Amino acid sequence: MNLTETKKSREHLVDGVLLKVYRDTVLLPDGGESVREWIDHPGAAAVVPLFADGTTLLVRQFRYPPQREFLEVPAGKFDKEGEDPAELARRELEEEVGYTAATLTRVGETYPCIGYSNEVIHLFLAEDLSEQSAETDDAEFVVPVRMPLAEAVQRARAGEILDAKSTVALLLVQAFLDRREA
Repeated sequence: MNLTETKKSREHLVDGVLLKVYRDTVLLPDGGESVREWIDHPGAAAVVPLFADGTTLLVRQFRYPPQREFLEVPAGKFDKEGEDPAELARRELEEEVGYTAATLTRVGETYPCIGYSNEVIHLFLAEDLSEQSAETDDAEFVVPVRMPLAEAVQRARAGEILDAKSTVALLLVQAFLDRREA
């Protein structure tokens, strides 16, 4: 059975700085109609830095919508269309935690909000790190938190790291490292 839904019409509801919101009327696979409200997001990249001693560097950050702090991997959104995900990951690594990586490995991607957004986050492992100076965006406040990668992965598995992109990134990095060591 073909499960594709086809756009019949579109209403542009919000044209924000970061997000655009739409309401589409769609034709369903069985010939019926329904409404889909969704958010157009530019996409993002997230990176797990891994030091030679087996530690990683996460960031503690307040997130306004849920009104709380989260422990996250460094990440950021695309600023322009066509930007390379690896270059975005490198930029965010340097801006948020002040490191550059000689080796950057793509470990996967994730769609964190498939029910209402087209956002895709490209996930990377950064190795062979060199310290630089962090230059966060003007309205961005983060606190770096260094810990063993094994602890970060355990915290993700235990549900203590609640940010979805960070959990997925940490688990995929650990799976990549396990395959590489095997």
